[in-house]
Amino acid sequence: MKQFLMGSAAIIAVAIPAGAFAQSTGSADFEDSIIVTGARIDQGVGGFKIPDSPKAKVVLGQEIIQAQRPGQTINEIINLVPGVSFTNNDPWGSSGGSFTIRGFSSDRISQTFDGIPLNDSGNYAVYTNQQVDAELIENVNVNLGSTDVDSPTAAAVGGTVNIKTLEPSDDYGVLASVSYGNILADGAGDRPYFRMFGVVNTGDLTGHGTKAWISASRLKNDAAFANYGKVYKQQYNAKIWQDIGDNGDFISLAAHYNQNRNNFGGSPLRANAFTGDKAGRFYNIAGGAPCTRITPTKGVADVEPSSNYCGTDFERRYNPSNTGNIRLNSKITLTDRLTFSVDGAYQWVKANGGGTTVAREQSFTTGGTFTGNYGGTFYFGRDLNGDGDTLDRVLVAQPSQTNTRRWVGIANLAYEISDAHRIRLSYSYDRARHRQTGYAGYLSQNGEPFDVFPINDPITDTAGNALQKRDRKSIAELNQIAGEYRGQFFEDRLSVLIGGRLPFFKRELKQNCFTTSSGGFVDCVPESQQAAYIATRAYSFNPVTGKATGSALPQARELKYDKFLPNVGATFKITPEISIAGSYAKNISVPSTDALYNAFYFPADSDAAYRVPETSDSFDASIRYNSSKVQAAITGWYSKYKNRLVTAYDIDGNGTDTNLGPVKKYGIDSSISYSPIKEVTAYLFGSYIKSEIQNDARTASCAATSDIALAGLCYVDSSGDAYLRTAGKRERSAPKYLFGGRLQGNLGDFTMGVQAKKTSSRYMNDINGEVQSVTLTDGTTKIIAPGAKFGAYTVVDIDLRYSLASLGMEKGAIQLNVSNLFDKFYVGSFSGGLDTLASSSSAFVNFGSPRAISASLIVGF
Repeated sequence: MKQFLMGSAAIIAVAIPAGAFAQSTGSADFEDSIIVTGARIDQGVGGFKIPDSPKAKVVLGQEIIQAQRPGQTINEIINLVPGVSFTNNDPWGSSGGSFTIRGFSSDRISQTFDGIPLNDSGNYAVYTNQQVDAELIENVNVNLGSTDVDSPTAAAVGGTVNIKTLEPSDDYGVLASVSYGNILADGAGDRPYFRMFGVVNTGDLTGHGTKAWISASRLKNDAAFANYGKVYKQQYNAKIWQDIGDNGDFISLAAHYNQNRNNFGGSPLRANAFTGDKAGRFYNIAGGAPCTRITPTKGVADVEPSSNYCGTDFERRYNPSNTGNIRLNSKITLTDRLTFSVDGAYQWVKANGGGTTVAREQSFTTGGTFTGNYGGTFYFGRDLNGDGDTLDRVLVAQPSQTNTRRWVGIANLAYEISDAHRIRLSYSYDRARHRQTGYAGYLSQNGEPFDVFPINDPITDTAGNALQKRDRKSIAELNQIAGEYRGQFFEDRLSVLIGGRLPFFKRELKQNCFTTSSGGFVDCVPESQQAAYIATRAYSFNPVTGKATGSALPQARELKYDKFLPNVGATFKITPEISIAGSYAKNISVPSTDALYNAFYFPADSDAAYRVPETSDSFDASIRYNSSKVQAAITGWYSKYKNRLVTAYDIDGNGTDTNLGPVKKYGIDSSISYSPIKEVTAYLFGSYIKSEIQNDARTASCAATSDIALAGLCYVDSSGDAYLRTAGKRERSAPKYLFGGRLQGNLGDFTMGVQAKKTSSRYMNDINGEVQSVTLTDGTTKIIAPGAKFGAYTVVDIDLRYSLASLGMEKGAIQLNVSNLFDKFYVGSFSGGLDTLASSSSAFVNFGSPRAISASLIVGF
């Protein structure tokens, strides 16, 4: 009988079915049917499992998940997996962070929820503060290589993370927990954290396998570093399950809703100002909190901000989100040899990010009289602050708004040729309607927005036009067919996988603003004024030079990408415990919508307008040892890229893509989990990551007095073209090595764990510039900042759990978690780009999470 949620960890650990180690239901069933046929299922050691599949995978079960802080994002929990690097923006998992696998950023990693993709459909980013409550996770599978052949992904070249939620139990049960925490660091003051969680499991309602659970959670915490800002989070989940027969067939319908209200935050510093001195990391925002905006005066040209910066601070930027999905999973055995599975989902997103801007009450008068957004500034042509004149510059909210509606479907038909050979055909469909807008909203006198979603009631001009800073609609569509063969030979010692997928990507793009540069800058003009605007900004393009002038018209384009992507692999059992494995996959990453819209400045049929997809060839080779006491693996990997696309985000989350050309990446991942006796588990892991850009990158100029030129990081060739010295350099944000471990001991009702991880230094840009001192030609010295190198850091966490079973509460526990035990001060997430200067306004850094403690009471029956 299956245990419910957070009961005995030892019992829960053996309740994980092997088929959960893939992404979709069809992939899980297909993998289970071949790789573990006829064998006793090995469930891992201490919550860590290394599946014996051709691809390099690590699975974390409930034993390790429940030891982490309740409410923590799953992306922080999988920081224990080799190759994974996650930096949390706060200790509680509710403010986002930076996430990489093997040096690939989150927009190159497919994160799925019961097989359904969670990545943003436009820029492919993963939002780690919006993940499902960890108490509901049965296991999480981290695929360190390519994705499964039926996965509907547009960019997963760096790996996959699949979150599998619990199957409802056959028995009735209730579980509830309450947590309180605080930051324990010098100068932190009082920054409390509260969380409540509860779940009810109905048990079998009909006697025929109809069962369900429903859950809810609420979380609240103060900003980690600033004296302003809070996080409010609420989440609701439900799943209903129906067994079909007694052979594992089922149909499941689940729902998820998450609401976040949080401010930006993390640091007041640019990259060149970070010294490692943690004395000032807890700070007061410059504009004051609380504060009061200026009082406007009629007949005076009032200007915000002037001496009063109320409402302008970075920390006052809100990042609200309402996200939800409805998920279907099913498996039906049609005949003894034919199995059909369908997964589907409908997802919705309402979210924004960004801060304030100064809007003008005047009209825009260059070439006419207009309202709208020009050069990034709003012109309303009306009184905005109620002082009776139109002379002022008024502070307004202007976040970048996104609304998404998405349908996903994955169907698999698998046929068992014989006990050792099986084939399947798959069809995957993914269609997302992605609406990106940028309305303005009013601020109160205390600098707070009237509504964190200005789209609900946007500011209009006198004609009733709701003015915007961006206005575009995208349809991202994927139709994919795939096939796969799996077979076993030599008395099941050799398992072979041969497969491939053929994705057909389509992007329908509609830009409603005028594109004014190749960087994607736009002027957004009300439709009634567009004819007059066009008359003074005629667009022209020189096909010889590839240069454009003027403003490109609002327009629609359709782009298509497709490529056959083979996927092969094999495992061979040398002994029952020792095996070797290898795999090869070709991958594709389609350019993000930001990159595609930037190309609208050039004619659709010109070479300058085409954005090439990134393609790669990836190889893995592993040796593994699996027994009841030891789980160990060493994997070597190599990836070669053409048109390596990397994305940098500005302070508002707008992306800019850079094509680095060919890039080579290779490395080693290793881990071992050992339990000599049932009371003790030791786990060690490590990774080495090599990233090497092959060519120098073209740039606009290499001015002799620039920081980049003074550092010798750019040059001008004999033809007068300027280049950045990127050849031989590491990709930005990619650590060189990661290693750590966990030691856990169980003594009666007590369980204690200690875990640590070291992350190497990382570069902010692709030219690997550093803050340094140089001697100029006149003999003087100068501090230059052609980039930044952020130092290595080590974080140690501890957890202590006391089971209440001896007190008659079998599913109850008291849990204590301390993160960053030694209060290490380091740079966590940061922005960067191809050649971003450390002194640039876009070179912001977020401090790593400070030391924090939380206590949780868990009760259940």
